Amino acid sequence: MRTLPVGPDALLVEVANGEEAQALHADLLRRRAEGSLTVREIVPAARTVLLDGLPDPARLAAELTSRPVPPLPPRADGTVEIPVRYDGPDLADVAAHWGVGEAEVARIHADAEFRVAFCGFAPGFGYLTGLPARYEVPRRSTPRTSVPAGSVALAGPYTGVYPRSSPGGWQLIGTTDVVLWDHTREPAALLSPGTRVRFVPVAPTGPVT
Repeated sequence: MRTLPVGPDALLVEVANGEEAQALHADLLRRRAEGSLTVREIVPAARTVLLDGLPDPARLAAELTSRPVPPLPPRADGTVEIPVRYDGPDLADVAAHWGVGEAEVARIHADAEFRVAFCGFAPGFGYLTGLPARYEVPRRSTPRTSVPAGSVALAGPYTGVYPRSSPGGWQLIGTTDVVLWDHTREPAALLSPGTRVRFVPVAPTGPVT
């Protein structure tokens, strides 16, 4: 673990991998909830956690580096289910990369239990982990200038759902009608770090329920 000061009252904590980042984030949230940690914001990323609004960043840095990262706690009850039509334009390419048929890509993906590791890129976009490492896929060599909202996509170890139309280089394997970001909703984002997610297949020509 390595800590880096960020301004007068923030701290960036670097760990070895994404699982440690998720575990540290969960532990820091727990400590803030129980009142043993005073911090305004706790923001996870791929291998870091940013803490902003600390009364004494140096003291916390010394404490964190003196002990190992705690294990990731058991997953909380409650899962967000996202209906998905496995009809994406890159489904055949992903199937070829995995060495399976297109229907098997859908089965493998839908059988996995995902967890939001962190959020970023666009409001409501979560980076979901859960697929075994052998199913990692590269980004497209040429990004698309416009990816439709609701596209379910893969890149590296992550699954993501585009909350709005935007450029993107991820491999598109499906689509969903679920609204990932709604500023009139509380909270506006459907997904947040630590949320459990499952993708539920629906027929490409059938209604989304």
